[in-house]
Amino acid sequence: MANWYQNAIFYELHVRAFNDSNGDGHGDLAGLRQKLDYLQWLGVDCIWLLPINASPLKDDGYDVASYYTIHPTFGFLEEFKLLLEDVHARGMKLIVDMVMNHTSDEHPWFIESKRSKDSPLRDWYVWSDTTEKYKDARIIFTDSETSNWAYSAETGEYYWHRFYSAQPDLNYDNPAVQQAMMDVVRFWLDMGVDGFRLDAIANLYEREGTTCENLPETHAFIKEMRRFVEANYDDRVLLGEVNQWPRDLLAYFGDDGQGGSDELHMCFHFPVMPRLYMGLAMADNTSIIDILNDTPTLPNGAQWATFLRNHDELSLEMVTKEEHAYMWSVYAPKPEMRFGLGVRRRLAPLLGGDVRKIALMHSMLLTLPGTPVLYYGDEIGMGDNVKLPDRNGVRTPMQWNSESNGGFSFAPAAKLYAPVIADKKFGFAKINVEAQQADPDSLLNTVRGMITARKANPALQSGALVWMAGAPKETLCFTRGADDGQQYTTHVLHNLSDQPQQVKLPDGLEATDIFTTERVSGEVTLAPYAWRWLRG
Repeated sequence: MANWYQNAIFYELHVRAFNDSNGDGHGDLAGLRQKLDYLQWLGVDCIWLLPINASPLKDDGYDVASYYTIHPTFGFLEEFKLLLEDVHARGMKLIVDMVMNHTSDEHPWFIESKRSKDSPLRDWYVWSDTTEKYKDARIIFTDSETSNWAYSAETGEYYWHRFYSAQPDLNYDNPAVQQAMMDVVRFWLDMGVDGFRLDAIANLYEREGTTCENLPETHAFIKEMRRFVEANYDDRVLLGEVNQWPRDLLAYFGDDGQGGSDELHMCFHFPVMPRLYMGLAMADNTSIIDILNDTPTLPNGAQWATFLRNHDELSLEMVTKEEHAYMWSVYAPKPEMRFGLGVRRRLAPLLGGDVRKIALMHSMLLTLPGTPVLYYGDEIGMGDNVKLPDRNGVRTPMQWNSESNGGFSFAPAAKLYAPVIADKKFGFAKINVEAQQADPDSLLNTVRGMITARKANPALQSGALVWMAGAPKETLCFTRGADDGQQYTTHVLHNLSDQPQQVKLPDGLEATDIFTTERVSGEVTLAPYAWRWLRG
């Protein structure tokens, strides 16, 4: 029997951006509770919350100032407990972002650490009197940081940070730090969360002469965390953010010696995501098939998490230089659309608002192997605001209806944490949940229908992937199902091009369209950017 997370539908949301219950211009936990019926209606099984801890918000919550408190604009711990109760009462689950690699420079631990070289918390962080250490480690935020070291005037030394300089890295060589973070994990699991998305989990340790990523010590710590979680809690999940090639990622699932996993339960499959966009732009399935063919079989109990977009930039680290240049030319032709090596745009604007393409991408997400992770608002085709700094342009308020502020908040527009998208193409007057719920042919109802069909079809959840022989390169066509019969086998067809494509079905196959119930056999004509799910 599969673990719950292997066949679930995940939905990533930012509490600040989802729904404002008290009119202060910021989404909050009470507002999220008001929208749980919507998420249940959509078919969501697990909600993933971006960081909710107290924070100065220099990196939108990924700079944690206290692991034991909620950011005051979101509410109180008591409200979080009420949220968990409501989520669980609906048969859904909830995971939270756990930022383990670093804290805010306003965290009390760091304030004490930098106070003096003799501070009892001095070695809770990584200090040096020189910037020459660990020079083989790359700088991640090349747009804003020139070094992984930052100077602290209090003691005249430098502290290590892999991300922004306001985010000093914890020193995991210190057993006290390891215990402190395990205590944090225990705190949230005791509260009832169903697991964690582990931020920047590959960067925990530093060693000279290495990239300071993917070190053996990191794997040892993850194994210990997994042992702790499984010894004390049932049905929890550890989902890792590790941007690596799939074969390199295999190590993060671990090996329990019996064919199972003993590190992370899930990892994001980063490399497949940009190749979906590349395949669509080039009308060529080659890159998608190649990366999935190079994706290894996982240990028992492990699973990939797949996605189209998320709260960060569309990462282009796992492509060649030529592919990177091509992707920028197609999807980020203007400098303000770029962030580091990636693209800071949402799904719908990336695809020019073409509902056919947006639905096609969702079809690929929901039929290829892996657990799908939807990003809030993408199910209605929300836009972005590239004029906002950093990656804030893809974290704008959810668009619920055509009323003031898109129904997100009754506060004056000037009080909102970020402007609601209001342009003619993607603005809330046109793109919103209420309007699309009322339209049976809307993108929202299309995505909901796909989710419903996936849940009713075991082949799409766990069936083996077999590419359809002879399909044109302009298409992505495959079969999901068991080798022991046809009754649970599903044939999925995607046209990546702007021209009709002919796809010859396997000889003797008579299949039924899952959505129209039409019987099909022989050859199928796919309209531009069309998709079909056939059971047979």
